[in-house]
Amino acid sequence: MKSPPEPDLQLRGKLIRSLGALREMLPGSFVERTRACGRPNCHCTDGKRLHSQYQISVLIDGKPRALNIPAEWVENVRQKIGMRRRFDAAADTICKINLKRFLKEKEGRQA
Repeated sequence: MKSPPEPDLQLRGKLIRSLGALREMLPGSFVERTRACGRPNCHCTDGKRLHSQYQISVLIDGKPRALNIPAEWVENVRQKIGMRRRFDAAADTICKINLKRFLKEKEGRQA
């Protein structure tokens, strides 16, 4: 007779299966800044209507870097950085499930 499925194992399997979709993930944080461009006749010289600048803040070889992102890539890059956050959360959950199962198995062997 087959035992009922364990919710932890079902969740772990679902998370592991979802990881394949994350192959495009990017590290770092998305940053949006506003700035003046420096052109003397531009609308931004009033200091109120500034230009948006988009960046990824990331560590490269252990050093912090800010990489500029073209405006047309903004949504795509935001999604890819969000994938990394979901990956980290999934990995944390999988590790907690595995530790719980390990401790339960270890406890069963000692009894």
